[in-house]
Amino acid sequence: MATKLSTRGLSKSFQKDGRAIEALRGLDLDIARGEFVSIVGASGCGKTTFLRLINELIKPTSGTVTLDARQVHAPGANIAFVFQQDGLFPWRNVLDNTIIGPELQGKDMSEARRTASSFLNLVGLSGFEKHFPHELSGGMKQRVNMARALTAGADVLLMDEPFAALDAQTREIMQSELTRIWRETGKTILFVTHQIDEAVFLSDRVLVFTVRPGRLKEEVKIDLPRPRELALKRAPQFAAYVDHIWKSIEQEVRESIRLETEATLAIAKR
Repeated sequence: MATKLSTRGLSKSFQKDGRAIEALRGLDLDIARGEFVSIVGASGCGKTTFLRLINELIKPTSGTVTLDARQVHAPGANIAFVFQQDGLFPWRNVLDNTIIGPELQGKDMSEARRTASSFLNLVGLSGFEKHFPHELSGGMKQRVNMARALTAGADVLLMDEPFAALDAQTREIMQSELTRIWRETGKTILFVTHQIDEAVFLSDRVLVFTVRPGRLKEEVKIDLPRPRELALKRAPQFAAYVDHIWKSIEQEVRESIRLETEATLAIAKR
């Protein structure tokens, strides 16, 4: 498959309390067009920072991001971000929340509403266009979030733990729904999660990041048949992938806890 998104030497450092903190170091990655890639790793390993760098919400210390063979220099309409919190405007109904992207881009609103209605239908919210966020469940709000990203016209969706706030049952249903939406739209998706089974179920590949500074420790190709049903999670091959990735992450998690403990003690001694 053709390469959709690439990073070369991507690094990011922050200044905190007068010292430099290296969040990411030298990431070289290639994401194919239409690929679903998940990123896992210990807390603080730079997963969210990586997504923000991809969309130029923050600037890299060094390195480049390339989309369709062109270097990315600023946030653009071809990349959409789906955050953990839905971020819906409470005074706007579902349809009006969904068309924010085209509205900000100055596009024709009648066409935008038709496009939004089709994506709301795709995510199972046809008939809820006039409802307001306070009338929706958590899962429904995240469906609006996805419809909004799709309506913006982006080819690449960056998803930062979008199901983390949902209960376990709703989360599993949303995983299944996301695979269907991805299959029907052909979007390229980068998905950050702390749930290893979620990453395995959704992905073509799972990228394991090291403890800070985040680097690519391992790339795991998920060779499981599609379309995937939730029952797949009970299959031995699925469990084997989860176990393998957990073993790869376990050392990183222990190191992350050690570093966090040392930092806390250092602050307490000041």
